[in-house]
Amino acid sequence: MVRISVFNQPDISGDYMLDGDGRFSMPLIGAIEAAGLTPAELEARLVDLYRPDYLVNPRIFIQVMNYRPYYLIGEVRGTGPFPYQAGMTYLTAIANAGGFTYRAKKDHVIVIRADDPAQQEIRLDVEERVQPGDIIRVEERLF
Repeated sequence: MVRISVFNQPDISGDYMLDGDGRFSMPLIGAIEAAGLTPAELEARLVDLYRPDYLVNPRIFIQVMNYRPYYLIGEVRGTGPFPYQAGMTYLTAIANAGGFTYRAKKDHVIVIRADDPAQQEIRLDVEERVQPGDIIRVEERLF
């Protein structure tokens, strides 16, 4: 969900829920593709869409109210969905789930990005940052 504030436009301002594909609809301009955009990029996109035909000099502010959860599986004490927090690392995400099991490989994780249509598994260091919707798998070590 995002909160969109358009200065002096209470009929346009409000909370908007994104669908599973990262789209939502706004008055006058219709469907908006927000997947993969930062709040600043989405603000600029909305300004561009409203400026030519609807608003003279739109001032738009976007606040992300909540993000898609990330998911943990594998050699962690707690599995399942967890609430995303901006700036968290994979190590922090694992700590939020109770930490590694004794059998875990602790130096890297396997990640599937939610916005990757190919759903490719990528190997990342535990100090890299989580993205909303990530599926994070901690592998079992051999010895």
